[in-house]
Amino acid sequence: MGANSSSISELPENEYLKKLSGAEPISENDPFWNQLLSFSFTTPTNSADLKLLEEATVSICKSLVEKNPRTGNLGSLIKVFLSRTKELKISAECQNHIFIWQAHNALFIICCLLKVFISQMSEEELQLHFTYEEKTPGSYGTESEDLIEELLCCLIQLIVEIPLLDITYSISLEAVTTLIVFLSCQLFHKEILRESIIHRYLMQGRCLPYTSRLVKTLLYNFIRQERSPPPGTHVFQQQTDGGGLLYGIASGVATGLWTVFTLGGVGSKPTPQLEQCSPLASQSLLLLLVLANLTDAPDTPNPYRQAIMSFKNTQDSTAFSSSSPHAFQINFNSLYTALCEQQKSDQATLLLYMLLHQNCNVRTYVLARTDIENLVLPILEILYHVEERNSHHVYMALIILLILTEDDGFNRSIHEVILKNITWYAERVLTEISLGSLLILVVIRTIQYNMTRTRDKYLHTNCLAALANMSAQFRSLHQYAAQRIISLFSLLSKKHNKVLEQATQSLRGSLSSNDSPLPDYAQDLNVIEEVIRMMLEIINSCLTNSLHHNPNLVYALLYKRDLFEQFRTHPSFQDIMQNIDLVISFFSSRLEQAGAELSVERVLEIIKQGAVALPKDRLRKFPELKFKYVEEEQPEEFFIPYVWSLVYNSAVALYWNPHDIQLFTMDSG
Repeated sequence: MGANSSSISELPENEYLKKLSGAEPISENDPFWNQLLSFSFTTPTNSADLKLLEEATVSICKSLVEKNPRTGNLGSLIKVFLSRTKELKISAECQNHIFIWQAHNALFIICCLLKVFISQMSEEELQLHFTYEEKTPGSYGTESEDLIEELLCCLIQLIVEIPLLDITYSISLEAVTTLIVFLSCQLFHKEILRESIIHRYLMQGRCLPYTSRLVKTLLYNFIRQERSPPPGTHVFQQQTDGGGLLYGIASGVATGLWTVFTLGGVGSKPTPQLEQCSPLASQSLLLLLVLANLTDAPDTPNPYRQAIMSFKNTQDSTAFSSSSPHAFQINFNSLYTALCEQQKSDQATLLLYMLLHQNCNVRTYVLARTDIENLVLPILEILYHVEERNSHHVYMALIILLILTEDDGFNRSIHEVILKNITWYAERVLTEISLGSLLILVVIRTIQYNMTRTRDKYLHTNCLAALANMSAQFRSLHQYAAQRIISLFSLLSKKHNKVLEQATQSLRGSLSSNDSPLPDYAQDLNVIEEVIRMMLEIINSCLTNSLHHNPNLVYALLYKRDLFEQFRTHPSFQDIMQNIDLVISFFSSRLEQAGAELSVERVLEIIKQGAVALPKDRLRKFPELKFKYVEEEQPEEFFIPYVWSLVYNSAVALYWNPHDIQLFTMDSG
């Protein structure tokens, strides 16, 4: 707010705000509304500015909460806004800046008030505040229109019907933000909301027919990434040719204390951060994620999730299924490009997960792309920088890889894509490597990070499942990738020996002392042996299915052959060790016959020749390794808090007092 921050402190004494929150009812036809709504500012797009604004206006809001049951001024303000939105589309087409400007200001005030109301009262109490009207002596209550449904429906219409222009950008953004605020009642409940008045309005009644158009518009807002126009664009501009009178009228309206209230300054330059992002795209994606994760009503499935599950490519000419009432078409090429470019954010990664997991049309399209590296590389970067990411973002990236590796075509194609100079991979200079080998390197690195830091079994399981899915299709593994596979096995072997030694020592100690409880080394051993077993299965799967394609893996296996000796007779690994033992013995024998002091090149040549000579029927066949991602039984228990933590932490955020939040603790967001 810069130089204007001093004016914020004057807001509690602002005559228009005091009148709005006072004891006097204001008719919706009162000229007061023109005065109230004639202020110029750039909508705050960060929580710091919004925190200042909220702290300055808290007394106004509390006064309105107290007085509104008698005055009905909240309802009057909403009716003023509703009446002005009826002409918004024409105003946009006619470039009517003043009309759009005042409608935006009305919505901004409504949004600010709503946020406070929702944080301080139940949905039932909020609903009552929308029904209050001016009470006069001797008057009787009459059946009034449902203002909440009217406002929600109006906001959706505004988003889907008003063309996105420089002069309408701010009001479109405010409409999206206000819908998020309406749904924010979840933040103030520890339990997942399974029945909600606002949810019911959005999933039934007048809002329902707009479901597919709303989802489509929000997706296109994300795809287009339209940057915010320069501050002040939505406000009337001084014209040189015949526009002077229009400017003069507007200037005359914007009188009084409002003229010093300019958040961010109409003429100020946008910050570099704002130039680099699209507030509308960010907020639209957050709203889409919130809507998609609303719980189903007892008698109605979530229509927004249905829309996300069923939309198709614009080039798909097949008829829509009658079981998909909210299906629509969208340009998949544009969607794919946006998903590839935006993966640095949790929100975009979560959207990609939802689309791959729930929409078979999107999944089929993505797997058919010939430039799959554009999508996979950003996902690998997320995993590579695991220490800089929150655990949820890492999980989503990993599950995306697991879903992709369920497809054999994907597992084959990634070894055909050759990459050059992967600058973000710091452990080793990779001048040329296949996408498949890079994927293996990053997943193994994630496993090793998890072993030494987080020790999360779920993360281990999904990493190994992705490697297992790919193992039968390993092709021309980079020598470094082959080394890392064996190095991971070496690390697991050492860990196994250490736990075994600790268990033995503990057992000896317990014989001399009956007082101290024994640590549960049996469980630790069981877990580490499960992981070792899976690593052996991955190596075995590669040797059984594509031995002749992977001389570097055989080389690494022979180089570290002593590692496997202890597992040959272990009852948990005897069966799976048969093939590995056979391969080690077969190639060791051929190398011995070739003589001593062999160069690396000569060893690889002997391995390649041996791979052709080794009869395939000598290798025992095991069931194919295939793991499929299965969502938890109650996914909402994970996804709803996750989505709202993204809303809470968003750079385009609304500000909420952390002490009011009930859904999650601040350190978990």
